Amino acid sequence: MNGVDLSDAAAKRIAKIVAGEPGKIALRVSVEGGGCSGFSYKFDLVDKRNDDDIAIEKAGATVLIDDVSLVYMGGSVIDFVDDLMGQSFQVRNPNAVASCGCGTSFSI
Repeated sequence: MNGVDLSDAAAKRIAKIVAGEPGKIALRVSVEGGGCSGFSYKFDLVDKRNDDDIAIEKAGATVLIDDVSLVYMGGSVIDFVDDLMGQSFQVRNPNAVASCGCGTSFSI
């Protein structure tokens, strides 16, 4: 199974966000059932690492993904986009066969 990569822009933004949140150590990205395409990504700032977490570290940023979510996210790139439409974290997932217009849900 392929891992998950973190873009330079995402790492920089995550490090900045976590630094401004006392007690938080990482951004957790998980996959949940639901959303308009079947699955959705959830982003949370967390204060601890779970036993089943995979840690991705880059440029002072840490992203935690549980092993179940990793099955759906293998080969993905987590990016941070800042454009005319706004700012957001986006997951470019090669396993997704369809996604919704908002970019937060997908199907496999």
